[in-house]
Amino acid sequence: MKIDRLIGILSVLLQRNKVTSAELAEIFEVSRRTILRDIETINLSGIPIIAEQGQGGGISIMDGYKIDRTLLSSEDMHAILSGLKSLDSISGTNRYRQLMEKLSADDCTTVNVDNHIIIDLSSWDKSAIADKIELIKQAMEKRNTIAFRYFSPNGESERKIEPYHLIFQWSAWYVWGYCTERKDYRMFKLNRMTELSLTNEKFTDRNVPEFICDKLRHTKGEVKATVKFTNSVKWRIIDEFGVGFLNDNGDGTIIMNLTWSDKQSFFSYILSFGSDAEIIEPLELRQEFTEFLKKIQVQYET
Repeated sequence: MKIDRLIGILSVLLQRNKVTSAELAEIFEVSRRTILRDIETINLSGIPIIAEQGQGGGISIMDGYKIDRTLLSSEDMHAILSGLKSLDSISGTNRYRQLMEKLSADDCTTVNVDNHIIIDLSSWDKSAIADKIELIKQAMEKRNTIAFRYFSPNGESERKIEPYHLIFQWSAWYVWGYCTERKDYRMFKLNRMTELSLTNEKFTDRNVPEFICDKLRHTKGEVKATVKFTNSVKWRIIDEFGVGFLNDNGDGTIIMNLTWSDKQSFFSYILSFGSDAEIIEPLELRQEFTEFLKKIQVQYET
């Protein structure tokens, strides 16, 4: 996109005293004629760019023009690179690293240093998630709806949504958008989506509410319960909810008030703790969980 290229050219000029049109053309993979038109556009925007001909010439920002040439420090570039490399981990390409090479200040030395921070956002099945992410990104850019089959605790369903956000949360990727069936905004886990496709149906941006990442994943759930955990699973509570949600019961146990989307997934979650979790309230839910356990016991006795 032209606006991306204009920002990129300006970033290069901010970090280098002078650059030739041929260098810019190679960096942004366009013709020199296109670069010259871009320079004219930047000039028209009010930033004075000068071009010097001959040996030692090149394109630069006019001396004396007050603009912060330290827009990005070396530390800033390293931090940005770590984030961009994490996106490469799910795209299956070097697209974002190449972007940093185009914007680096001194012949790419910024991006060739050792990086001790590794952020891998991909799932174990990299290809499946990467393909879905690329398709959803394409849908958001083109403003096309997406259709898919979705598997949830309530069963299978055919869904079509207007995608607005790709979200990495709780060690998994999600897409958040307006569901045309439910007439409301919903979040769908990419691992549970199959037969994902880009439709020919366009959508117009709505007055989209702000998406808020909540630590307790099921803020609009139907199940509310008070659960007691033994101290032996304190590590898991901290890992999944954060230390701020710990509530010491005074006897070495932990009390938590949980909100969940449905009983089936809630019971499965509590069951994953074995005897280290106990539903305290409400009593009706405690009794239902007892019946749930009895059915499992019968299954293994027959």
